[in-house]
Amino acid sequence: MTYPFALAKNQRGSPLDGTGVCPDRAVHANLTAPALVAHALRRDEGTLSADGALIVRTGVHTGRSPQDKFVVDEPATTADVWWGKVNQKLAPEKFEVLKGRVQAYLQGQELFTQDLYAGADPARRVRVRIVTTGAWQALFARNMFIRPREEELAGFEPDYVILHAPRFQADPARDGVRSPTAIALSFSQKLIVITGTEYAGEIKKSIFTVMNWLLPPQGVLPMHCSANVGPDGEVALFFGLSGTGKTTLSSDPARPLIGDDEHGWGPDGVFNFEGGCYAKVINLSAEAEPEIWAASHRFGTVLENVVADAYGRLDLGDGRFTENTRSCYPIDVIPNAVPAGRGGQPRNVVMLTADAFGVLPPIARLTPAQAMYHFLSGYTARVAGTEKGLSAEPQATFSTCFGSPFLPRRPEVYGHMLAELIARHGADCWLVNTGWSGGSYGVGSRMSIRHTRALLRAALDGTLAKGSFRREPFFGLSIPEAVPDVPAEVLDPRQSWGDKAAYDATARDLLARFEANFATFAEHVDEEVKAVALKAAA
Repeated sequence: MTYPFALAKNQRGSPLDGTGVCPDRAVHANLTAPALVAHALRRDEGTLSADGALIVRTGVHTGRSPQDKFVVDEPATTADVWWGKVNQKLAPEKFEVLKGRVQAYLQGQELFTQDLYAGADPARRVRVRIVTTGAWQALFARNMFIRPREEELAGFEPDYVILHAPRFQADPARDGVRSPTAIALSFSQKLIVITGTEYAGEIKKSIFTVMNWLLPPQGVLPMHCSANVGPDGEVALFFGLSGTGKTTLSSDPARPLIGDDEHGWGPDGVFNFEGGCYAKVINLSAEAEPEIWAASHRFGTVLENVVADAYGRLDLGDGRFTENTRSCYPIDVIPNAVPAGRGGQPRNVVMLTADAFGVLPPIARLTPAQAMYHFLSGYTARVAGTEKGLSAEPQATFSTCFGSPFLPRRPEVYGHMLAELIARHGADCWLVNTGWSGGSYGVGSRMSIRHTRALLRAALDGTLAKGSFRREPFFGLSIPEAVPDVPAEVLDPRQSWGDKAAYDATARDLLARFEANFATFAEHVDEEVKAVALKAAA
């Protein structure tokens, strides 16, 4: 049932069972979107757009806080965790202090709980219970994860619990963390504690980290990618970091959408981890991205840091709060979404990059060894227009497996799994550059989305693989010689530059960055992948 009520104690079968929270105030359990929107408005958490979407501000945190992510150093898991900047150690005794203080804080707050699933495959799913002080964050979670049927809520017992206290300030001296913001995960206790940040993406990504931990031992590769399916049932995967077009390019009216961000690939095919989408909407175009546009202009959607006028009319080009404006909505509002969130074995694997240096070709075919090389590299480039605080020069970014902040295990675990799956199922692999052409950022121009879609159509329908290719000299990539509806000069990045010597110098510089980054993986990969790096460096 979906109704608000108060509990005097943390009794078995209650919406706070397994959380350690004994509330003094109302607990609103598993409310639907209309009720959560009503509570959010009552509590002045946000405003409505002209179309009924809930507009919220996330304060100082308009993105994730990777420096504040911690994993509890526990005997049962410590040997398998990839410790370092991504997974910082938190002493068990400090976690107990932080957990206890957050539980005590939550006891005195009006609370909203949601019982949800992560994983569309019933054999692989994780039952998640979130306890939060924000009605809008509860709506975010409800939109983002898979919503159980009403009969499944009776007796729901969570596998993992999230204690979400966005306005609680952690104390570094007492809690063993870095700042008032903390995202602390205990695999042994199956508990996540989030403090000091209103940004709801931390909720979503904490569970992605959990799936990245749980699935590899089950023979399933967890992936930071979108996925869709073609007319004859063939599945395509789209890997890519924020800003590369992962959500946009997978939202294709001609190809039903399995999911836009997180999936598993195992013996039975591909399945979505989520029940919603979290699309970046800065400069969103109704013409180029009609599905996302429509989903962002509807009741029940959550819009983070989006600007609207006094009448609630959205200005999606206004990045005054952040360039990382977001729209969170249930995936079933996308007209051609796959209801089951599952598909067969992938036929195509696409790795997206927004190369602001203008060096990489708009599309290239990858060998399996090259695919692992680029998967482990996880390259894109950021520019001043996409993130505050950046210089005018492009900034190369390498996020291994296209999801470094969410990997609790060493990257090679996921890299080897991908290579094995590609080989087993004979998938074609493609590198697609959605960044710049004709020069670096500031000189060249952004790749035409029309050209990118034409390239992808040819790759996904199988015609591109049948064509002729030639090898470019720097990265050793295979570039198609001709693609329908795409000018020949666009296909060859060097030919698109007026200054060929400048292109060569920029390409050598980018190649050196790849080489320096890949050195951290060299000892953990096989000789074939090492050969890719050596050939590129030569």
